[in-house]
Amino acid sequence: MKRCTVLLSALLLVASALFAQGTKEQASGVDNSLQKILDKGQLVMGLDDTFPPMGFRDEKGEIVGFDVDLAKEVAKRMGVKLKLQPIDWNAKEQELNTGNIDCIWNGFTITEERKQAMTFTPAYLRNAQVVVVRQDSAFTDLASLAGKTVGYQAGSSALSAIEATPSFQKSVKEFVEFKENLTGLMDLEIGGIDALVVDLMVANDNINRSGKAFRILSEELAPEDYGIGFRKGDQKLADAVWQQLLAMKADGTLAQISTKWFAADITVVGK
Repeated sequence: MKRCTVLLSALLLVASALFAQGTKEQASGVDNSLQKILDKGQLVMGLDDTFPPMGFRDEKGEIVGFDVDLAKEVAKRMGVKLKLQPIDWNAKEQELNTGNIDCIWNGFTITEERKQAMTFTPAYLRNAQVVVVRQDSAFTDLASLAGKTVGYQAGSSALSAIEATPSFQKSVKEFVEFKENLTGLMDLEIGGIDALVVDLMVANDNINRSGKAFRILSEELAPEDYGIGFRKGDQKLADAVWQQLLAMKADGTLAQISTKWFAADITVVGK
């Protein structure tokens, strides 16, 4: 027991020292973010591994997806290895700030609130928050969901979209929070909820790949942009990643990856 206590104390001291060093560098205005990645030879990408087609596990249990392919190519061009680190999406900012990951790259919506807490690249993909319902339901628009039960993923931009649509928010009887979108879609399928607010990319992918009897309401909640999030002040690392995406746009690699996942180049890099 004493040995465990000593070991725990030592680990806490190391963690405190690392945090203090990071805080000191940030306060001094020194940006060593890119050099740190190059020195350790690895970029740790935080993602939700249940978020198809951006990042998810295939039938072999391997993490794949559009964002995964983008990150692999960027890391390769930077001369470092990519480590895929699944995280609790509801604790993503904490994972980033404690240094467990170097970036959040997984259909990550740029919002003003998030921009205050971290450094973002420009948008590389356009998206929207939409409402998915069962194919056989009578729902036609947001107003038709008055008095019904609607789900959303914890920590996602779906909640922000709901809050930005007060008439819809007030009309719904109950909102149900899910840890993952896929869990919400399963609950929707069995009738546990009447609708699910989710990213358009995720909704389209799930409907197309699963063939399940869902449909998307034509009335969107909110348009949004996907970006890559880094620790606040890690501008050099963010810039380096963005430069690689620009190069991939110029040589056609970005279009190839987008076409693989979406059957067309839907990216907005350089636009």
